[in-house]
Parts: sequence; structure tokens; C-alpha cells
Amino acid sequence: MVADTLDAPPAARPKRPRRSRRARREALRGWGYALPTLAFVVFVFIIPLGLVLRMSASDWPLLGGYQGPNFPENYVDAVDHRLFWDSIGFTLKYTVITTVLLVGLGLGLAMLVQESTRWKSILRTSFLVPSALGLASASLLFYVLYSPYAGPFADLMQTWGFTFLGTPEGALWSTVFLVVWRYAGFYMLLMLVGLQGIPDDVYEAARIDGASRWQTFRDITLPLLRPTFALTIVLCVTGSLLAFEQFYILTKGGPDNSTMTIVQLIYNVAFQGQNDLGVAAAISVLVLIALVVINIFQLRAFRRPEEG
Repeated sequence: MVADTLDAPPAARPKRPRRSRRARREALRGWGYALPTLAFVVFVFIIPLGLVLRMSASDWPLLGGYQGPNFPENYVDAVDHRLFWDSIGFTLKYTVITTVLLVGLGLGLAMLVQESTRWKSILRTSFLVPSALGLASASLLFYVLYSPYAGPFADLMQTWGFTFLGTPEGALWSTVFLVVWRYAGFYMLLMLVGLQGIPDDVYEAARIDGASRWQTFRDITLPLLRPTFALTIVLCVTGSLLAFEQFYILTKGGPDNSTMTIVQLIYNVAFQGQNDLGVAAAISVLVLIALVVINIFQLRAFRRPEEG
């Protein structure tokens, strides 16, 4: 019996089923659909990111090209730049102001157009129209409005002796007003989508239980809008931290570099005065790292309790 067992040939391994021609064709078709997106990501994001990382560790003047490695001197020069910390402080201040205003105003406008019946279509359109205008075009429009020579308030400014962009606080709040006017409708639309995703049965049950409007808003609307808040705050914070066009067109970082954002500092280091792409790339890498950390923190803060 033992001998028969030893003499028995080993069991043949089961053959792996061969993929049919149709399955291979479907797989190739899937890769065909994915390749354009993959090529876009590689050529627009991966390769430029690799180039920026190389620049940040190299001596790379604007006109001279690659001159050799220069790490970590570029990062030391970036942090030691006289406007580095001031630009970070101003950018954070601007980000906090615009985020609070845009998220709050977007929610308020969304609730207004959701509850309004007679003027709903007109209000939605009027609030959303500025979002169709490009930020650079809107900045040029407001630059003319704020002009002490050609703007509609020129006579008033000359009479009272004030300018919209002549003081640090005036330049900041004038730019904030532009950004709120431009983006309030967009964030209203995001909030409106979130509000319409809340079932009416929940509000009906709250009314039956005798909940007031404030209790309904606090205990139902705000908790169920958590994913929408996460999206809007991430978009608003990221866009504000990367602010450039509005300040470049309206203030050029002035007066006295008081409205210099971190992205405008990168531009100035790379193309004006210092003309050092290596230091500018180092600042860009630091900004990228900060953005990743901030966004991770935001997403964790808005994670649902049951998600851990």
C-alpha cells in the first residue's frame, strides 16, 4: 500500500484558464481609454514636478541654465529671504478671511435661493453670473473701478482724500471684496447641491418633533453638510493659499510689499530682481509640502466619526 502510494505519479497541476480573445480585447480597450489621462498626468504633473524638485536642488539662474548642485543652499536662501515669512503671514491672513466669508456667504445664499420660490431663478442666475468671468478679467475690471483717475469713484476719492489700494488694509479688503464677488456664486452652487441632497423626510420629522429653525439648522443641516463643507473649505483654502492674479493685477504686492503673497514671491524671485529659478523652485516645494499637510489635516478634521 505504501509502495503503491510512492509509485503514484504526482497530481497534475490544474491549468490556469486562458483568457479569451474577448477578455484581452476588453483589457486593451480599457488601457486605450486610460492612456490619454495617464499621459496627461505624466506630462503635465509628474514630469514638471520632477523638474521642480531638480531645480530646487540646483544652481539654476533664469538665463544661465543648470550650473550644478546647490542643495541645501537653495532652501536656506528661500527661508532666509527677507519677504518669505511676511508673505506667508499675509497669505495665511488672506486665506482665513476669504475662507470664512466665502463659505459663510455661500451657505447663506444657498439657503436663500433654496427657500425662495418667486425669485429663485433670478437670484440663482444673478449670484452665479460673476463666476463665469475669469479672475484676471475680473481683476482688471476692479482695477478700473478702484482707479483714482479713471474710475467711477475718482471724484469722491479726490474729495475725501482716500484710495482703495493706497493703504495695506485698503488693498487687502479691496481684493477680498473682488474675490468674494467673483466666487460667492460658485460656492453657493456647491452648498446648494449639498442642501438638495438632504432628504425632506428628515426636516419633516424635525418639524413634527417641534424643532425650531435654529435647532433644525444646527442639528440636521450642518451635520449632513459635512462632506460639502469639506469640499468647499479644501477648495477655498487651496485657492487662497495659491492666490496670485488678483494681487498681481491690483496691487503688485504693494504698498510696501504689504500684500505680497507666497506665490507672487515665487514669481518675483524667479523672474524679477533675483532671477533665480533654484530658490524659486525651493519655495515652490515648501509650498507644495505645506498644501499637502494642510489638506490632509482638513480632510481628517471633516471625517465622519464612524469613519475613524
